[in-house]
Amino acid sequence: MIRRATFVTILLLSATPLQAQQQTLRSAAGNLSVETIASGLANPWSLAFLPDGRMLVTEKRGQLRIVGRDGKLSEPVAGMPPVRSGGQGGLHDVTLDRGFAENRTIYWCFANEAGGGGQTALARGQLTDAATPRLDDVKVIFRQEGPLSGGNHYGCRIAQARDGNLFLTMGDHFAYRDQAQNLSNHIGKIVRVTPDGGVPNDNPFVGRAGAKPEIWSYGHRNAQGAAIHPQSGKLWETEHGPRGGDELNIPEAGKNYGWPVIGYGINYDGTKAHETTHKGGMEQPIKQWTPVIAASGMAFYQGDLFPAWKGNLFLGGLAGKVLVRLTLDGEKVTAEERLLNELNERIRDVRQAPDGALFVVTDGGSGRVLRVSPGK
Repeated sequence: MIRRATFVTILLLSATPLQAQQQTLRSAAGNLSVETIASGLANPWSLAFLPDGRMLVTEKRGQLRIVGRDGKLSEPVAGMPPVRSGGQGGLHDVTLDRGFAENRTIYWCFANEAGGGGQTALARGQLTDAATPRLDDVKVIFRQEGPLSGGNHYGCRIAQARDGNLFLTMGDHFAYRDQAQNLSNHIGKIVRVTPDGGVPNDNPFVGRAGAKPEIWSYGHRNAQGAAIHPQSGKLWETEHGPRGGDELNIPEAGKNYGWPVIGYGINYDGTKAHETTHKGGMEQPIKQWTPVIAASGMAFYQGDLFPAWKGNLFLGGLAGKVLVRLTLDGEKVTAEERLLNELNERIRDVRQAPDGALFVVTDGGSGRVLRVSPGK
């Protein structure tokens, strides 16, 4: 009877919303209040706010959850296609269409099973507003072409531009680094597609023989951060270097960002990774990190809750276990501050909430959603 009562108590506790856990941390702007909004997520990868304040959160193992404003987790959203979960692959980014209020459309990026390996894929569907949420009219609108991944370097961030077209980042699958310079496949590229997966007619390689028309830019290693600048409308992205050389770039149409020919890191075994750091026809990052932070999800801050941070760029650090704040002057980085390092957790994603707070996703077997606001 005692064991049974204990088991029932555990069930009741697991079914109730998480009671907020709060701590105070320091920053250059003063104290920060860090609240745990939700926990118990299996390697959460991305977060997107719904208009009513609830959140979509992806779990790498292939589940999409809705987190209530009270922190309660929904059952996995039905209708999600299968993903190839293993290594670095699984269900990754999620974002709402700019017209979500009217069309209920969301996009997500995932590792797709293909011939015994994995490829980065982009899908869309309509999220129902029923008591039991599900995805309807699901369609995979893009599948990466090229050598398949054994489990690493999928990239897999989505950013929707003002014109509605979608940028999707991809990696080099670790084993195929040289393919990042090959325009006949999508390995190590950023692509740009329409909301239904078509090719915009102003993409830089449309009509060029031997080049995939979806390609926007190339020479990328493993881009896991992407965001649209709120003023310029340009795409910004971060990508992982090897041992050294994480990069922040502003990818422009048709340009070559150098991997693996140029860069600032070395191979994991200590050997030389690049020919050099500069080469004609190849672009320089606007910032690089050596040692790496393993840069992940990113967001431009436009809220009023932190007035001193308006216009700053925030990005997660996995290996660095930090939230990085960058002060910008146009397209130049003028200062850097590292936040939340006291948590000692891998930061996978960061988003601005409708009320101006920052929401952070931590990567782990029991990952958390954290709310960062001004402290007392």
